[in-house]
Amino acid sequence: MTAKIAPHVLLLSLPGLRAEDLARMPVLAGLAAGGRCVPLAPGFPAVTCPVQAALTIGATPAVHGIVANGLFDRGTNHLEMWISPDSVHRAPRIWDRIKRVRPDLRTAAWFLLQSKHATADLVCLPAPKHNPDGSETMWCHTNPQPLYAALRETLGEFPLHKFWGPVAGIESSRWIARSFVESSRPAPPHVAVVYLPHLDYAAQRTGPDSPSALAACGELDAEIGTLIDDFAAIVGREHLTVLVAGEYRIRPVSHAIHPNRILRDAGLLAVRETVEGEILDLAACRAWTLADHQVGHIYLRDPADAAAVADLFRGRAGVGRLLVGDDLVAAGLVAPGQSGQAGRCGDVVIESTLDSWQTYIYWLDDAQAPTFARTIDIHRKPGYDPLELHLDRTRLPQVAIPLDTALVKGSHGAVDPANPHETIFIASRPDVTDAIMLAMTDIAAIVERMCGA
Repeated sequence: MTAKIAPHVLLLSLPGLRAEDLARMPVLAGLAAGGRCVPLAPGFPAVTCPVQAALTIGATPAVHGIVANGLFDRGTNHLEMWISPDSVHRAPRIWDRIKRVRPDLRTAAWFLLQSKHATADLVCLPAPKHNPDGSETMWCHTNPQPLYAALRETLGEFPLHKFWGPVAGIESSRWIARSFVESSRPAPPHVAVVYLPHLDYAAQRTGPDSPSALAACGELDAEIGTLIDDFAAIVGREHLTVLVAGEYRIRPVSHAIHPNRILRDAGLLAVRETVEGEILDLAACRAWTLADHQVGHIYLRDPADAAAVADLFRGRAGVGRLLVGDDLVAAGLVAPGQSGQAGRCGDVVIESTLDSWQTYIYWLDDAQAPTFARTIDIHRKPGYDPLELHLDRTRLPQVAIPLDTALVKGSHGAVDPANPHETIFIASRPDVTDAIMLAMTDIAAIVERMCGA
């Protein structure tokens, strides 16, 4: 019996990639010219964790259970934003499935956000150590466990402050790419998924067509070129197939919705007065919103309130679709016959219009804002805060995050019904797929087929 050929597939996951960006990205344009480039639909919601789950599982949130960049436990009234364990997924990921059929193949999950303790042979993602005195030591979770210490010796610390925050930039994607290559040298993976976030930053800060966002395309393209060349030198270029998936498209925004303020005005949202300012009291709320870019999940104490709560938002500026009941099933957030609560999503889901985004803000007076509002604190805020990409220059030399929502110029998450295939899929070989357009949920099967799995 002839042994199966062991391929090398490098899948790059790139947030913010648009078809028109290829004009500024000669490396990606060259891959597309020699292979395939087809429109790609991220699905809903088009935000990081659900999209990466769809990419690596090949299913919708109704199956994999990742509906947002946060996870709310209704039983304990506990919300955790940017939760990291791989175990939060309700379905096996691509490296699990490939190993079942091809245990000889090595796999890598490199900087995917929910991959801590993933079963891939190579894993890396940020995991700062929290010290008893309240300080943090920069660290990364890796498989194998000693790997980060070795990478730190070779490349220096992972630049976490360049991965997120006011000075986020190309340095983080460069470290990710180079650390992947270094980790691959002893035994290169046959299937690797690598997350390179650089296009996210300037497009949200200053708009997707701003000079800095357009310049970011060239910066990332150069790093991708180095990554491909270096990895090809290890595995042999003739054995390497490069795939690129855009995670979503970042659109210009000029309006912000404050769903938690609306719920508070209606008497449905509760806060606690503390020495640190007003804190959202999830246990006492009849309704509150996990705001996530252009998508808001409203969680209700009594699901029977869904219609009345939806009516609070109907017709308001910046509000697009309102999803309740069967709408959640149609949107792929809840499985048929399953309750919305079992599906993890909100009882009501708000989708913004394309030019608007949603804030987590629940206080009515900035003087009552919690202290964490002016800090980079991705875990305590009940939602995503793109203002963390900005710096409040009125408070220098103190490092503080501003509260002016007009500063945000780009967002994502909503689906444009006129153009759901808002990003692109690139393959360096023309025979990878003959599809004329793809959904994010199609890509895992493509990779498995390439591996004979």
